[in-house]
Amino acid sequence: MFRSPYKYFLLTLLLIVIDQLIKLAVHRYMMYEGNEIEVFGHWFKLHYVLNRGMAFGMELSFIPGGYAKIVLSLFRLAAMFGIGYYLVRLASRKAPEGLLWSIAAILGGAIGNVIDSTFYGKLLENNPPGSPTPWFHGQVIDMFFFDPYQGWIPDWVPLWGGTWYSTPIFNFADAAIFCGVVTILIFQNKFFEQPKEAEIEESFEETADKIENINNEEISDKVENIVIEENTKEENSDSTKE
Repeated sequence: MFRSPYKYFLLTLLLIVIDQLIKLAVHRYMMYEGNEIEVFGHWFKLHYVLNRGMAFGMELSFIPGGYAKIVLSLFRLAAMFGIGYYLVRLASRKAPEGLLWSIAAILGGAIGNVIDSTFYGKLLENNPPGSPTPWFHGQVIDMFFFDPYQGWIPDWVPLWGGTWYSTPIFNFADAAIFCGVVTILIFQNKFFEQPKEAEIEESFEETADKIENINNEEISDKVENIVIEENTKEENSDSTKE
């Protein structure tokens, strides 16, 4: 039986609305990039920053010129449609509820950041200087800053020694994606074993229905043959009497 994906898309829509309201409020009331509001002292702050890259500030630095952003925006669009299709497909296969809600959260976060990179360059005029077009060059607004420690990492630490450390600043959409991915990783054994059992059960039910239909057809054929034989006997009997 087909399971409707609409309730999962409602969660996606809710996350998009919350994400955009937070970003627009930060843009309007904090006004300038770099403005900061301490929520819980130095531990948690609202820090307005524009992110031209991916989640948590990662960038496609290997792509030259002004094309990195448009490549990232197009990738986000493709991922958005891919995740949406995957959600519908999993719902139709009766996948576990937890997996569907997690993917809905990932989809909501992906769309939230797609809106920023697609439209904010034009609507909020926050595209980087020198962008070939404001469309698809909008910078994502980040604001959540958990700041337990900032400083230089000791030289004796492998790989990162001698580098400056600061906790990445992120937004609500990033958090939705992160929570969805972590939930899937934690419960992956449960999420990806249950659909197989459901498919086996569904296959068994289909096979049983086919067998039942075959049996019904065989019974119907036998009854029809008996009726034909009886009619033939009666006709032969009548002709003999004549």
